Amino acid sequence: MDALATPFAAAALAAFFTGLIGVPFLLGFLRIFGFYAIVQEGTTRVYVLFGNVLDVIPEPGLHFLWFRFGPAALIVNWIGTCYVIDMRMDQVYRRSEPVNSEEGAPMGIGIWYEMYVSDPTAYLFKNADPRGSLAANVSNATVRSLSNMKLADMLGSRHEMSKVVRDEVSPKSHEWGYKLGSVYIRKVHLRDPNMIRQIEEKVVNRLRQVTAAIKQDGENQVNIIASTAQRQAAVAFAEAAALRPKIVGQALREIGAQPDILEAMFEALETQKTLESGASLTFVPPSSAVLSDLLAAKAATRPPDTLL
Repeated sequence: MDALATPFAAAALAAFFTGLIGVPFLLGFLRIFGFYAIVQEGTTRVYVLFGNVLDVIPEPGLHFLWFRFGPAALIVNWIGTCYVIDMRMDQVYRRSEPVNSEEGAPMGIGIWYEMYVSDPTAYLFKNADPRGSLAANVSNATVRSLSNMKLADMLGSRHEMSKVVRDEVSPKSHEWGYKLGSVYIRKVHLRDPNMIRQIEEKVVNRLRQVTAAIKQDGENQVNIIASTAQRQAAVAFAEAAALRPKIVGQALREIGAQPDILEAMFEALETQKTLESGASLTFVPPSSAVLSDLLAAKAATRPPDTLL
């Protein structure tokens, strides 16, 4: 059993190291001699030999170069060149492109656009810097197409401005292998700091005027409401004051029609006034000779001359 295990283990180790080292070495050897190539997703390979384009492979996957190039596949990786081009969409944002409005205001326009490689061969050989040329083309088209627009249109019609720039740039950029995607004007702003400060001052002053006008209008409305309430209150009090004598007179007339009630009311009023006056009161029982005795005593205490 041990004799069988030893050759099996040796064979397994040999197979493992062969797969670990030999297989990558073999695949690398085949790639060097152009047997096959792997194109990644979103990329395109352009093979050039002796200044001529052998083939362009845009489809991702495994490709056997001997079937595509023939004998040239053996030397294309040694003498030729393989360009790997990224075909994915890219985005660029250019800030503050200088534009003047029809009124002469110096404006800055921020433009965002998408781009992608549409022709790999033209991208490689028709322009030394297609990305920079496209950026310059977008900038020139923005300045040329959007200059001398009315300031109100420049601030409000961004969709139309984006369409104008895209129609201006697309045909030329396609000749260089780049194709323009979406174009959008994202920001329109003033470039002159002095003008910005003047506009800010005007806006602040206008806000102050509007605030003061609103405050004054509110005070006027409050005064109107207060004066109206006072007038209505004065009218109500005047009506009440005018009705009081009538009500009191009517009540007195009804009371005067009954002598007993009238006499009792006047006695109550007289008693109330007497109590409110704070005078000293002396109560004398009825049918009493106390009052005559007091008068006689008072007369007796007078001096003789006064008695005469």
